[in-house]
Amino acid sequence: MSTFKAPKGTYDLIPPESAKYLAVREAISAPLRNSGYGYIETPGFENVELFARGVGESTDIVTKEMYAFETKGGDRLALRPEGTASVLRAALEANLHKAGNLPVKLWYSGSYYRYERPQKGRYRHFSQVGAEAIGAEDPALDAELIILADQAYRSLGLRNFRILLNSLGDKECRPVYRAALQEFLRGLDLDEETLRRAEINPLRVLDDKRDDVQKQLTGAPLLRDYLCDACKAYHEEVRDLITAAGVIFEDDPKLVRGLDYYTRTTFEFVHDGLGSQSAVGGGGRYDGLSEMIGGPALPSVGWALGVDRTVLALEAEGVELEIPASTSVFAVPLGEEARRVLFGVVTELRKLGVPADFSYGAKGLKGAMKNANRSGARYTVVAGERDLAEGVVQLKDMESGEQAAVGVGEIVAELRSRLG
Repeated sequence: MSTFKAPKGTYDLIPPESAKYLAVREAISAPLRNSGYGYIETPGFENVELFARGVGESTDIVTKEMYAFETKGGDRLALRPEGTASVLRAALEANLHKAGNLPVKLWYSGSYYRYERPQKGRYRHFSQVGAEAIGAEDPALDAELIILADQAYRSLGLRNFRILLNSLGDKECRPVYRAALQEFLRGLDLDEETLRRAEINPLRVLDDKRDDVQKQLTGAPLLRDYLCDACKAYHEEVRDLITAAGVIFEDDPKLVRGLDYYTRTTFEFVHDGLGSQSAVGGGGRYDGLSEMIGGPALPSVGWALGVDRTVLALEAEGVELEIPASTSVFAVPLGEEARRVLFGVVTELRKLGVPADFSYGAKGLKGAMKNANRSGARYTVVAGERDLAEGVVQLKDMESGEQAAVGVGEIVAELRSRLG
């Protein structure tokens, strides 16, 4: 028994449960791959300042949750707490925006890290699939991403999720709202840290989950009442486009999300079967982030969907994913000559794309057949000295129990035919 355990707030993905996570990642990314999004992968750590500038110095992510450290060379780095800032940094560094084909459409899948109080659905190491469309200001792009996320969830069989939608305005109208909200917040009975946050970014206070804070926010000014004509028109077009696509959503005037870089369109996917950790994903438009991290003006929009929470949502709805067996054929050799022959059969099947496994170790027939059953294989190929002397192997259908002798030279073709 190992004395080491996974760090607090983390978990290991092991078979067969891990197959479910792979299926979720595949389902979320499939609509993106069909819509012009290319795969990008960034380092697991970045310069601390990338997140301080982009995510926001007043956010809990930067002030409380980020895993920051100093290297032996004196560099200040942080494990990535979210994906957008890293992806945008990589796109700028590679000059993807100068290739002349905007927007740059990228998708990613990876692990992220936040020092949080561990609970079901909230981990210190978690997995996300995300998408970013960089370099274009177009309501159709915002709508496209919302529609693709909705499509991904429905392809998994999820039905009891809700899409919350709001607009956060832009640099023209948000300052007016910001001033009105700050004036309102100064009149509340808030703790010193929350009041300090209200002065840096008052919208973050609206995202405070504490009941005593939320009760005091009743009657707070709403951003929708302060939107300029351009932001109102933009938001209405997003709403019209996703409605025309048959996507059902709810307007949520208090939705602000937790990151400083969002502008205009913001949205969240929530599932009521997950308790307090109801958000399974979300995103929005971040038109000023590129400039915040030293790049040119590149209006952009994106989202990230949590793989961990999506799996929990599937479990809450009782949805069982159809995951194909990892093994279709299992070979059971009885004797040294059979080991050589059947190992060659397994190798040939694998070359042809047929999932096949082999009974390793000196097991008897009974033990080997138990392994075959556990593997989930549809067919088992058994061979002993007498079979090989007759030039055959025994092919057993594990569903029907039927068994027949097949020539050694024909077994690969026979299995391919049966498996389609």
